[in-house]
Amino acid sequence: MQFRRSIHLLLVLSIGVPLVVASFSPGTVSAQGEIHRRQEELEALRAQIEALEEKSKEQQKNENEALELVDTYDRNSALLRQLIAKLKADERRMQGAIDTSRKTIGSLEDQLVFLKDHYAQYVRSIYRSGRYLEAELLLTSGSWNQFAVRTEYLRRFSDQRRREAKRIAAKTRQVEASQVRIQRQLNEERRVIAEKAAEEDRLAALAAERRDALDRIRKDKRTIERQMQRQLRAAQDMEQMIADLVENERIKKEHAAAERKLPRLPQAPSAVGEFDVRKGKLRWPVSEGNIVAHFGPQRHPTLRTITQNTGIDIAVAAGTSVTAVATGEVATINFLPSYGNLIILNHQNGFRTVYTHLGEITVVAGQTVAEGTEIGTSGDSIDGPRLHFEIWKDREKQNPEHWLSRQ
Repeated sequence: MQFRRSIHLLLVLSIGVPLVVASFSPGTVSAQGEIHRRQEELEALRAQIEALEEKSKEQQKNENEALELVDTYDRNSALLRQLIAKLKADERRMQGAIDTSRKTIGSLEDQLVFLKDHYAQYVRSIYRSGRYLEAELLLTSGSWNQFAVRTEYLRRFSDQRRREAKRIAAKTRQVEASQVRIQRQLNEERRVIAEKAAEEDRLAALAAERRDALDRIRKDKRTIERQMQRQLRAAQDMEQMIADLVENERIKKEHAAAERKLPRLPQAPSAVGEFDVRKGKLRWPVSEGNIVAHFGPQRHPTLRTITQNTGIDIAVAAGTSVTAVATGEVATINFLPSYGNLIILNHQNGFRTVYTHLGEITVVAGQTVAEGTEIGTSGDSIDGPRLHFEIWKDREKQNPEHWLSRQ
């Protein structure tokens, strides 16, 4: 009976328990490469921010560069928001890695407890009847063949005992290594959180400086006149940007037709649901706000001069979500003096929408966005917080109020 119990114990131990083995896979290498790439992006952003801060210090000394100073503030604010967004993304990734590490440690500790309990039962069994039972098994063998079989069983018993001890030691090392790794991850997460907080403070200070600069500009008639001239140049630059997009699209279509070796066909009439049949039904780019500058001629309240507005200006709180009025592709993301950060979306049949005075941009060039997708948030202008919105059909400006649905 004792012999059968020993054989049963040997068979149980020989089955073993599954182990979680740490290994370096191609995924580990690519993860390291991704971390290095993110660090390079952060350093590049920091370098641009530092350069703009130096530029703003020089512009602060020259009263004639008040408008340019605001431009620098706007560019720096956009870079700081990018930096903060990347730090937030890193924080989320680290939290995910920490959660995974904690689960791994929990699993490893459970396996270690099982192994130790299993081994303790084995040791207790050996101490109760081990050595005497082994000698008895050998001495009571009925034949040399039986003696050889029992000797082999006992040898395997001893080997299994050593293997179990090694497995416990290996599992203990895995737990300790995981604990070191999670502590490192926690330290890195704390560093990123502190850095993010510092950059947010930096952004808040920059916003305060910008407000002070705007207050000075609004009180200076000469600066306002300069701003109007800048707006005219910016409108011309915008027109050129649209023209370039139209020309690029024409060239792309000609190349596509040449590759197919087909003659260019006239453009098919618009189908229901396309941009140009939705006149008067397009969604608004913001969910609130009032139009403070309409399309067409505008009389300046201070200078009493007449200017042309190529779109509409919607007064809305800074930080308001700005969404695509229709499905389209991000054609360009740019910055123009007087317009600030801007996005142009390509739509069907040569239509384009323009969104300017953006505080934050949440899409990338070439990205396809569905109607209602957030593309950024509204920002501020010299005339106050607002969104400037335009619609173009090829090179022709459209009155957005004719296209947007009634509020």
